[in-house]
Amino acid sequence: MQVRVLTLEEGKDLSQRTQHRVFPMKVLKVLAFVAILGISFCIASMYMTRYYGVLSVVSQARSSFHSCWEEPKGLSWWIRPPSGLMHNMSDEELFWHASMVPQVNKYPFKRVPKVAFMFLTIGPLPLSPLWENFFKGNEGLYSIYIHSLPNYKAEFPKSSVFYRRQIPSQVSEWGKMSMCDAERRLLSNALLDVSNEWFVLLSESCIPLYAFSITYQYLMRSRYSYVGAFDDPGPHGRGLYNPNMAPEVDISLWRKASQWFEVNRELAVVIIKDIKFYPKFKEFCKPNCYVDEHYFPTMLTIESPDRLANRSITWVDWSRGGAHPATFGKADITETFLKNIVEEQTCLYNGQKSNLCFLFARKFAPSALEPLLQLAPNLLGYGWQKT
Repeated sequence: MQVRVLTLEEGKDLSQRTQHRVFPMKVLKVLAFVAILGISFCIASMYMTRYYGVLSVVSQARSSFHSCWEEPKGLSWWIRPPSGLMHNMSDEELFWHASMVPQVNKYPFKRVPKVAFMFLTIGPLPLSPLWENFFKGNEGLYSIYIHSLPNYKAEFPKSSVFYRRQIPSQVSEWGKMSMCDAERRLLSNALLDVSNEWFVLLSESCIPLYAFSITYQYLMRSRYSYVGAFDDPGPHGRGLYNPNMAPEVDISLWRKASQWFEVNRELAVVIIKDIKFYPKFKEFCKPNCYVDEHYFPTMLTIESPDRLANRSITWVDWSRGGAHPATFGKADITETFLKNIVEEQTCLYNGQKSNLCFLFARKFAPSALEPLLQLAPNLLGYGWQKT
């Protein structure tokens, strides 16, 4: 018998082959244990996730859903005025939003009607101290809106009633449709406050002629809105009519008036929702047809003639002639001058004869402020009390 002697390489190969048969068994046991442990952990995790995770997600979803719909459930959410006047709505969006009108006339909540004072101005309000005195003590009965040049930044103190009362504005030019756009913009922003019932258009040169309480009651008790609308057969009236405005606007209904108005909520909505007459006036009423003197009087005469008093309650003096009314400065403001405005008048109020015809007056220069502040308490009924 021959004894075989293994070489080094043969012994190495044999050793490796032997190890491959023994080592995998230990590895398999370890891997099996790890696999069983992993599977058990996965099953436990899936169970916990399905049971607790779903409940958590559902709970969060319910919480989110509840939070999302919590606020609109209260009526106060729908009727509260905007917290700020600045917004990024276009005119088209703003007019659409403001034209929404409840179909149920009776309010299901206690509503205190307010008067919206809308100032159409280039920039500053030089007579603001007089208006501050007029508004003092009547909080909750009025709201204020200012339409100025877009780049004008008012610097009223926080204590002022005019603080942060500017609305998003655009350039408006006298005699052009942009002026009517500015007025509709003021109306629309004011309509967003459901408590506003009357809407008064003013300029920086206007003053109040009576105490706030008299002004408020006069408007609230009125059955008509105050928009002047008269038929002028002359060259400055019917002579400015363009036949292209027919059939929407017939010459027999062509009207003219001052742009300054005082309208109730119902008529304010009529003004801002109009899409029938607006295009005609924009295209065919151009200088010397001053659209801001014809658009609203004509449109409202056609749409709502029975709601108009056909007069203005903003006093103005045209006796000096010219394209613009008289402007009054410091030297003009006397006791006699103011008494002539508030006392020597006769008109119809709710169909009855009245001596209280004008609530506001224009045009007053900045220099008129000092004497107005001195005379207002005794003659106009507001401001500093005489001691």
